[in-house]
Amino acid sequence: MCYVIVTGRSLLWSLLSLVALMAVLSALITPKWIVGPHQIKKNTTDLFSPTVGIFNRCTMLFDRMHCANFNSEGFATDSKVFPGFWKASLFFLALGLAVMSVSVLAALLGCCVQSVGRKSIFNLAGVTQAIAGIIYLLGMVLYPAGWGAERVRRICGLEASAFYLGDCTLGWAFYSAVIGIVLTFLCAVLSAQAEKSTASDKVQDKMNEGKTLICLA
Repeated sequence: MCYVIVTGRSLLWSLLSLVALMAVLSALITPKWIVGPHQIKKNTTDLFSPTVGIFNRCTMLFDRMHCANFNSEGFATDSKVFPGFWKASLFFLALGLAVMSVSVLAALLGCCVQSVGRKSIFNLAGVTQAIAGIIYLLGMVLYPAGWGAERVRRICGLEASAFYLGDCTLGWAFYSAVIGIVLTFLCAVLSAQAEKSTASDKVQDKMNEGKTLICLA
């Protein structure tokens, strides 16, 4: 018999897992990791700030803000255009997202499937989330190591170097990634609580009563 079990803690864990995934994903695809100093648009008094992401950027071209990728050939793109450290950062963050996606899928299946190969699906997902968090951290450490690239120095000044942004500041995408990583590790911890809540005596009592849809606070 298939039981659908939803508890307050398992639902919280599932939602946080999804939020953690979306926070890192939105950060990765957004060119707002580095924000350059304000510049004046040509023939106007309007200000704009060029921005750079891991593989994309936004700058003023022909009097219009233009955003585009600079990894035209993927990881084979010249390192002068797409810094090597950023290639590695993109790889690890994308890998972390792939691993985290597995745990989010497990969170959705956790309502109906409580175990896989006699192992709790929540515990397996928690381990997966911890691994994803570690992979994320590798990507985040490698990204500032590439701040000495010519692309960054053109925007942030010649004094920009690895782990020092010069005249630039960190954009919201960087902080979104940080929040996503923190939530990922938090989810790894909460997975144990989600597992306990779905295996509690109250759940067992509902199952003994013959209920297949079990919802508990």
